[in-house]
Amino acid sequence: MRDAFHDDLDRISDDLVEMTSMVDAAMKRATSALLDTDLATAESVIAADDDIDQLRRDVDDRAVDLLARQQPVATDLRMVVTAMHMASDIERMGDLARHVAKVARMRYPEPAVPEPLRSTIGEMAVVAERLATATGKAIADKDVRGANEIEKIDDEMDQLHRKIFGELLNQTWEHGTEAAVDATLISRYYERFGDHAVAVANRIVYLVTGRYGTEDEGLQD
Repeated sequence: MRDAFHDDLDRISDDLVEMTSMVDAAMKRATSALLDTDLATAESVIAADDDIDQLRRDVDDRAVDLLARQQPVATDLRMVVTAMHMASDIERMGDLARHVAKVARMRYPEPAVPEPLRSTIGEMAVVAERLATATGKAIADKDVRGANEIEKIDDEMDQLHRKIFGELLNQTWEHGTEAAVDATLISRYYERFGDHAVAVANRIVYLVTGRYGTEDEGLQD
C-alpha cells in the first residue's frame, strides 16, 4: 500500500513538472504572437490553455483520491495538499500566458507593443522561460536551493517591470493612452507569472522542511 501511495505521489509530481513545461511553452508562444503580430499563434495559446486547466484538474482529482483512500498524516499529508496548491499556482501561470495572447489578438493586425518597449518585453519573456524551467526542476528534485534561485530570478522580472513603468512615465512617451494601458497590463502579466513561480518555490521549501523559510534561506513566509 505504501509503495502504491508513493507511486501515486510520483505521478502527481510528474504532472506538476509537465505543467511547468506547458506554461513555459505557452508564454513563449504568447510572446511570439505579441511581438510578431501573429494571430494564429495567439489563438493557439488561448485554445491550449484548456489542456493546462485539465491537467490541473487531474492533479486535484488524484490528490483528493489519495486523501480519501490513504488518509495520509504528517509529511505525506503535507505532500498531497502542497501539490494541490502548486498545481493552482502553475495553472495561473498558464492563464497569464493566455492573457498576453489575448492582448495580441485584441490589437491585431496592429502591433500591441510599441517599438520602445519591445526589447524589454522580450527580456521579460526570457526571464519567464528561466522561471518556468527552474520551477519544474525544483519540483522534480524537491530542491530548496533551486527554490531559492527562483526568487532571485524573479527579482530580475521585477526590475524589468519597473523599467516598463519608467518608459511609460517618461515625458518622451508618444504612443498614446491606449498603448500605455496595454503595456501596463502586459508587463503586469509577466510580473505575476514570476510571482506565481515564487509561490511554488515557497511551497517547495514548505514541502521539504515543514516551514516556509527564513531570511537566510531566501524565502519568506
